[in-house]
Amino acid sequence: MSKTDAPPPADARLTGFTAWLAKAPPIVFALYGGVMAFGAYFAMYAYRKPFAVASFADVAGFIIDYKIALVIFQVFGYALSKVIGVKVISELPGRYRAMAILVLIGFAELMLVAFAAVPAPYNIACLFFNGLSLGLIWGLVFGFLEGRRVSEILGSILCASFIVSSGVVKSVGKWVMLEHYANEFWMPAVTGLIFAPLLLICVLGLSQLPPPSPEDEAARVVRMPMNKAARKATFAAYAPGLIALIVIYIGLTALRDFRDNFATEVWADLGFRDNAEIFTASELPVGIVVLAAMCLLSLFRDNRLAFIANLVMVGIGLVLAGAATFAFQAHMLGPVWWMILLGGGLYLAYTPFNALLFDRFIAASRLAGTAGFLIYVADASGYLGSVALLLFKNFGGLTLKWASFLMMCTWTVAGLGLVILVGAGAYFLKTLPQSRASEVKMADTSLYPATE
Repeated sequence: MSKTDAPPPADARLTGFTAWLAKAPPIVFALYGGVMAFGAYFAMYAYRKPFAVASFADVAGFIIDYKIALVIFQVFGYALSKVIGVKVISELPGRYRAMAILVLIGFAELMLVAFAAVPAPYNIACLFFNGLSLGLIWGLVFGFLEGRRVSEILGSILCASFIVSSGVVKSVGKWVMLEHYANEFWMPAVTGLIFAPLLLICVLGLSQLPPPSPEDEAARVVRMPMNKAARKATFAAYAPGLIALIVIYIGLTALRDFRDNFATEVWADLGFRDNAEIFTASELPVGIVVLAAMCLLSLFRDNRLAFIANLVMVGIGLVLAGAATFAFQAHMLGPVWWMILLGGGLYLAYTPFNALLFDRFIAASRLAGTAGFLIYVADASGYLGSVALLLFKNFGGLTLKWASFLMMCTWTVAGLGLVILVGAGAYFLKTLPQSRASEVKMADTSLYPATE
């Protein structure tokens, strides 16, 4: 092929606003991409979490408490979606991501309408399908962001969305009920409609992002769809360390999800009932602190060092969660500060797993593929752990109040998590290559299907 027959550079094939973004200063690109991702995932939470603010106290349980059944069915659907996502997210071409987000969230809203229309307790099944459709959204959104030199900033802003959004959408849902715009069954669907314009704007904005540049690929490894053989090879290469991290994540997911889904009951135990603002007030400081901490990880140019820094952040989060719980039980902290600091610790430990930790792992190991694959392996395991915790709460024979049960679980996750984390850190320090990116031989890409 002659030079005149060679295909044009990737940037030359971009047009309009996408071409402008490709040439924009990194900070402009990072802020634009981060805000669009934040808004899209923030809006998704309006279709997932508002039901948790309702107590459903007038609905009789069968075998298990009605609200616990709702949470279990949605989380089980969400967990199954993560299992499906291991294949779908790792193989889906980027051109289908935006449409997939809109179709899946649209289906989730239909399930919320069905939840209100179908009599209880049969409407529990609607939340299973709601969770099944929403579990793929994180991987679809993060797929727009990974593998870039500014992925830390993009991922940090995205991760801040699920910290802040849960409290905000529950405050909106509580407001909808307190103002009598909808009862507790119609409230989730109404809350979803309120956030629909934000969702449409931000998904359209994400669709305008250009693919990673050659400079991005040189710094963070080319990201490409992964077939079954590629997924198996990637995991097997560092299986002991990855399994240890997934075990930690199972505990963090179960604890974080319990605190989130039963915040209404925990706050009631702590003396805060019928307070719509408390959900946002307790989560907003957490989001700001975690966002700032994760943005600091972008200062690390060396991918191996940055990956280890992510592990250190996980450890700091586990220590903070345990220390805050100790201080509260010792009457050194009030309930509001305990929930804020507990949330801060949980999200400092939990958030890196959802974006930056595995993105840096792929870059440090020089394994071709996507971080989304590892994120979904961890998530599938984590949400199954969340279901197990709820079943234990209902059938374990414990008579602890919600707040007391949360304290007990925090001690368990923080203690065991720190022990396992030390072992995982030692393993990765020994096995991850120390060479600079340009000096490391690229992984064999014959296992991987071609990119678009």
